[in-house]
Amino acid sequence: MTPDVSVLTPVDPATGRPHPPLPCSSAEDVAAAVERARRAAPAWARAGVRERATLIERGIAALGHPETAEALAASITSEMGKPLAKARGEVAVARSRFAPYAERAEAAARPTVAREGGVEVEVRVCPLGVAAVIGPWNFPVATPNNLVLSSLLMGNTVVFKPSEVTPRTGLAYAERLAEALPAGVLSVVVGGGEVGAEILRRGVDLVAFTGSIRTGQAIMRAAADRMTRLVLELGGKDPLVVLPGADLDRAAAFAAAQGFGNSGQVCVAVERAIVHRDVADAFRDRLVAAAEALRVGDPREADTDLGPLATAAQRDHVLAQVEAAVAAGARACTAVRCWGPGFYMAPLVLDRVEPSMGIVQEETFGPVVTVETVASADEAVARANATRYGLGASVFGPDEEAAAVARRLEAGMVGINRGLSAAAGAPWVGWKMSGYGYARSVEGMRQFGVPRTTARDVAEA
Repeated sequence: MTPDVSVLTPVDPATGRPHPPLPCSSAEDVAAAVERARRAAPAWARAGVRERATLIERGIAALGHPETAEALAASITSEMGKPLAKARGEVAVARSRFAPYAERAEAAARPTVAREGGVEVEVRVCPLGVAAVIGPWNFPVATPNNLVLSSLLMGNTVVFKPSEVTPRTGLAYAERLAEALPAGVLSVVVGGGEVGAEILRRGVDLVAFTGSIRTGQAIMRAAADRMTRLVLELGGKDPLVVLPGADLDRAAAFAAAQGFGNSGQVCVAVERAIVHRDVADAFRDRLVAAAEALRVGDPREADTDLGPLATAAQRDHVLAQVEAAVAAGARACTAVRCWGPGFYMAPLVLDRVEPSMGIVQEETFGPVVTVETVASADEAVARANATRYGLGASVFGPDEEAAAVARRLEAGMVGINRGLSAAAGAPWVGWKMSGYGYARSVEGMRQFGVPRTTARDVAEA
């Protein structure tokens, strides 16, 4: 039976029950949205960063209205299973990002001047035109908000497609923000991959996407026809290296928080703990205890730590990786448990894993942390780098030794005895197949525009 691509029928992952169907945007709807954005682009580009920021700030303020914020949080929970308290936090984070993004955009748009040999060259970052923002489902407000703000502040108009897993959340976010903006500056379309492909066929000037390598590759192929600019974050397989002398309580607590938080559905989740053999048993025991202390349950209940996985397909993917690893000799240090009627899975620690296993090589995106035991820091570095991913990494150990290891890791963002959260002004950037282009920071803002040089002769002093 051919699936009906004219509607989306998201499922509540806590109950397994479908939400009411939602009509998908047609090819004509997509064409109209892109055309509206194209017509609105010249005036929006001329407005300047400060004027644009003033209008955007009104929309961001509207997202902070208590009823709106609570409705958005409840929508996140019902569509992707995030515990309600965490969903509220996500909405708050999205609102808090506006001010620093506006400051970075103003700095990025400020022209610079170079002089040499009687020639003065002004370099100014100009808007590209129409940006397509394609959002993920794991942070369905915060992540697309980063890309939408960057695009709008730098003078582009935006056509936004939320994930097909969380379409109503994306609609609610975008429609409320768009109310504060001129007509056509921000439009939203709904659907699966075919709608995303239709956006690219309509000739946008930039695609900003967060999601899988496979979808990112499809976007790159489609973008090649027009050499469309791209900002892609394509997931990770983040290692945590634990060295002798590390604070094992902190390291294990970090691994549990970063590996199991959001049920492991985080692009920079700790998926692999690579631990020196001198401390491997002690670290693993602490991690197992932390995993077993987490409460998995109804995301609407206040004492729930972890909700369900977002979809049945995602749960099945994680379980298949685990079962294949166990069949190949890995050991489950905690119980392998899945239950319904929703898509629940208990946090799991696996050891005795080998580098060749799929669960070591491929993104899991679920509540599983593997433990690999190594004999030296050199072996830890080699294991950590033996992957096509390179988004984030962390190292716990004595400061100088940890810093030396961190400098050898092939990852765009590395934390030393802490997480890799980017400080204000630092880029969010991936290495290898984890990214193409990058966001955040002043330089990240410039990825959402194009530099133009203007040269003129000047009298030499």
